[in-house]
Amino acid sequence: MSDSIILVNNDDEEIGYGEKMQVHLQGQLHRAFSLFIVNKDHEVLIQKRALSKYHSGGLWTNACCSHPRKGESIETSIRKRVLDELGMDISDSIVYEIRKLGQFKYFKQFDKCTEHEIDHVFVMSVNYRGELHLNPDETSEIKWIDLWDLGDWMLSNPEDFTAWFFAVYNMYIRREICNSTMMCSSISDELGQLLRTRMEKVDYEGPFI
Repeated sequence: MSDSIILVNNDDEEIGYGEKMQVHLQGQLHRAFSLFIVNKDHEVLIQKRALSKYHSGGLWTNACCSHPRKGESIETSIRKRVLDELGMDISDSIVYEIRKLGQFKYFKQFDKCTEHEIDHVFVMSVNYRGELHLNPDETSEIKWIDLWDLGDWMLSNPEDFTAWFFAVYNMYIRREICNSTMMCSSISDELGQLLRTRMEKVDYEGPFI
C-alpha cells in the first residue's frame, strides 16, 4: 500500500501528497477519517491502539481511524483499513452501509510528531458483535460498550482516550443520537463540559462546541 497521504487546504481541497511520517513530522494539514461502528444492541466498538503506534499507543479510540492514500476515496480507504486493522470484511457496500456524519479540523502536538487533520467522521451499523481478528501492529484490544457507559468512562479517566476521540464521540452524539431520538438530555453537564474542554485543547474547528 502506498504511504502517500493527501494534503489539503482549510477547505479540504487537495493540494498535494506526502509520505505519511514526513507529513506528521512536519505538521502538514491532511485528510483523515474516523469510523464509529454500532451494533444491534446499541453498543459501540472501540479499539485500543497498539503500543508500537507512532503516537497515542495504548490509548482507546473509535473502531477505525486512518488516512486515505493518494488516488483513494475515503470510503474505499475505510473498507480497506477495517479489514486490515480488525479483520472485518465490509467490502459489500449494500450489507455494510457507511454514512458520513460530518467533519472537523484539529491540531495536536505529540512528543515526536503532530496531528493536523481534517477528520471525516462516519458511522456503520452491524448486526453482530462476533469475534474479530486483530492486526497486532495496529490494534491490541477491542471492546463493545454501551454509549453512555463509555461517556462515564471518559469522565472518570479521560487520559485513557486519544486526543481526537472526544470530538468524534461528540459528533456521533449530536448528529446521530440527538437528531434521531432527542435524547440530548442524557448528556450530563459534566460530560458536555469535558467534551468541550478536550476539543478546545486540540484547536477544534467544527460544529457542536
